[in-house]
Amino acid sequence: MAPKKKFTKEQIINAAFEIAKEEGISKITIRKVADQLGSSIAPIYVNFKDIDELIQEVIKKVVELGNQVVSEQDSGRPLHDSGVASLCFAREYSILFREFVMGQNEYMRDYEKNMNPNLFDRMKEDSELQGFTEEELKAILFKMRVFTTGLAVMVANGLLPEKFTEESVIELLDHTANDIITSARLSQQELLD
Repeated sequence: MAPKKKFTKEQIINAAFEIAKEEGISKITIRKVADQLGSSIAPIYVNFKDIDELIQEVIKKVVELGNQVVSEQDSGRPLHDSGVASLCFAREYSILFREFVMGQNEYMRDYEKNMNPNLFDRMKEDSELQGFTEEELKAILFKMRVFTTGLAVMVANGLLPEKFTEESVIELLDHTANDIITSARLSQQELLD
């Protein structure tokens, strides 16, 4: 009898991630992961107690991937960078994006905790955002996140008009960020007057 092939936890997580990328996280099963690996289900149960534990590892991988996409953007303008990263993720991983953002699930429950930890620090260093309190920065980020999420939903679902190129979508993103910052500055000024 030929020896059973061994798989590392990482190989199993990667196989489950491939299923999630093509079909969604909710479609991951032990049998599908085993088929993806070309093995029996035994190696999966050697590394994971159940499907939920494996799915949690896949979710961690998706969050890490999202943070990696954000960190690859480095224009020095954090609202631009996080927006472009969201749009890139929505375009390249549309099934995962739709499942995470548009589905009723627990994946996004800890969004704030899982969000790229450097984003808020980068906002504090951005010259366009100087003079805002931490609460004001959080409000700016939230407003930008609301807009970006809507735009990314349109990207993930192919709902943008054909005339919208990638450049025009990014331009729209930047104009909206500028509008949100300008509005926040005006609100600050009104409080001082």
